[in-house]
Amino acid sequence: MAPWLTVTGIGEDGFSGLGKQARRALLSATRIFGSPRQLALLPRCVTGERLPWPSPFSLAEVLALRGEPVCVLASGDPMFYGVGASLARQVAADEMQVLSMPSSCALAAARLGWPLQDVQVVSLVARPLAALNAHLYSGLRLLVLSNDQHSPAAIAALLRERGFGPSQLRVFEHLGGPDERQLAGSADGWPHSDIAALNLVAIECLASPDAQRLHRTSGLPDSAFRHDGQLTKRDVRAITLARLAPQPGELLWDVGAGCGSIGIEWMRAHPSCRTLAIEADEGRQGFIEHNRDALGVPGLQLVRGKAPQALQGLEHPDAIFIGGGVTGEGVLALCWERLRPGGRLVANAVTLQSEVMLAQFRDLHGGELTRIHIAHTQPLGAFDTWRQALPITLLDVVKPADA
Repeated sequence: MAPWLTVTGIGEDGFSGLGKQARRALLSATRIFGSPRQLALLPRCVTGERLPWPSPFSLAEVLALRGEPVCVLASGDPMFYGVGASLARQVAADEMQVLSMPSSCALAAARLGWPLQDVQVVSLVARPLAALNAHLYSGLRLLVLSNDQHSPAAIAALLRERGFGPSQLRVFEHLGGPDERQLAGSADGWPHSDIAALNLVAIECLASPDAQRLHRTSGLPDSAFRHDGQLTKRDVRAITLARLAPQPGELLWDVGAGCGSIGIEWMRAHPSCRTLAIEADEGRQGFIEHNRDALGVPGLQLVRGKAPQALQGLEHPDAIFIGGGVTGEGVLALCWERLRPGGRLVANAVTLQSEVMLAQFRDLHGGELTRIHIAHTQPLGAFDTWRQALPITLLDVVKPADA
């Protein structure tokens, strides 16, 4: 069938800035959806019924009109953090046409002279501010889509808290329209409070000398996590994550998550990676919530409870890490049952009892057992000596594709 739905990007210059195809679609549409601000940009000659988005937001009204000539308004490029991406998941490509305008990020990059392919884009629209923490690296350029007029001040405060006070910020209001304005300042001395709700923040990240510098590879410093000692230590964590081998879009169960270090680093491997962190201890649950925000993965989901009971009804994972509770009755068996075919299960053991459980599991399902010995230097009088950490036994097994 011919496209019945047209998703039209519209800029701050309104109807006059649209191309002929977009104007024709709007003039012939029986119903037009958009935000009140976008609908107000249309002239009287556009006679279709104007329908503001419902609250809470829903596409149900649009989808119910399948077959009618319907238009949806979006800011700039509808497929770039826009409603077009949401519609594309529910409407076939041959039923929908998308007419794009330059995105606010494209306009900001043009104003700044920043090559857009070299810039990291972060959206805070209806997303936690903590998501920005995953992108703070000295020398990096960020374009941040603000949630509202309070976002620039909140961003400046977060940068100061994380040791990035020297960073330079520039706020763009109403890009591409007659009311376009720019505001500039450093995070340390951010002076602006009267800011339009529609804005974008450009950041040139610059760390202060005492800022904690966190790398992108696995094995963050133990000091990056708040914990009570229940923590997979840095070197073992790096080895464990290498065996878990996170891939984009995959889901991890972090069973007996402790302070959440494995699940957090799994999600830092790629923005689309997901984690369900299962933890029974209330104090450690608080550590997980703090650490996931501080390290920029607020989307990590905390499952409050003890395995195996807390595992019931959870989405089947692509990988499982068992850092605590290996000896719990039925934990290994249920994890193996729920793991997707081709998925990876990695479990670490310190005690003899848990090591026996892993050896018995390997006898049934195969896999590899690895003993990890790590020693660190510590002072001994006027000299240094090696202090051996407790050895770790690691089980690494892949579930057969036909299992």
